[in-house]
Amino acid sequence: MQKTCVIIPCYNEEFRFQTEDFNTFLKNHHEIDLCFVNDGSSDNTVSLLTNLQSKFDNVSVFNLEENVGKAEAIRYAVLNLDAEKYQYLAYLDADLSTSLDEILRLTTFTSNTAKFIIGSRIKKLNSSIERSQIRHISGRFLATVVHTFILKMPIYDTQCGAKVIETKLAKEIFEEAFVSKWLFDVELLLRTSKLKGNDFCKEAILEVPLKKWHDKGNSKITFFDLLKVPTDLIKIYFQYRK
Repeated sequence: MQKTCVIIPCYNEEFRFQTEDFNTFLKNHHEIDLCFVNDGSSDNTVSLLTNLQSKFDNVSVFNLEENVGKAEAIRYAVLNLDAEKYQYLAYLDADLSTSLDEILRLTTFTSNTAKFIIGSRIKKLNSSIERSQIRHISGRFLATVVHTFILKMPIYDTQCGAKVIETKLAKEIFEEAFVSKWLFDVELLLRTSKLKGNDFCKEAILEVPLKKWHDKGNSKITFFDLLKVPTDLIKIYFQYRK
């Protein structure tokens, strides 16, 4: 039986790595594999990951010697994981702002037609979405720009770091390197549209509101990264325009 593998990029996570949460999840969910990518960390992250790997059969670790960024770290794992073993590949952030239980819930929405599941941080009744006002406002501004001028798909939250993608599709859309270091989620959607067409996207891409998402702070995005966003948006626009 084919499984789902969740890819978790890690860069200098030694002091915020939630070992107990990972231990508990792995003990209780053998139907899910976790693949950690050590993205050239300079601290003790790789030791934490290899220790976890030594205790669980459903853990794998890729160790990158140099820091390549979240997009390329995930891309490396997608291209190197066994397509015969996994029916779906997923990814989420190492700080578990999206919990492991939430990514597990997202996998239940996959089907013969739903091949690209997007977690969405929508505040609604019976959900617990906690993030700073500044992050929320900047996120909504970015989403509006992306939707109106670039993506032209009615997707509320492209940047949530929790997605589940059919392995065959993932191998296709992760094949090439990304234009942007932090907006690669937008590129994935544009690549899917370009490769498969709008009709496929309407049927295969499903946005699912998360029940719980808590901003853990200590974001790896720097002020200088934010300054590059307008330039990255322009690069993406010209790269993928039809």
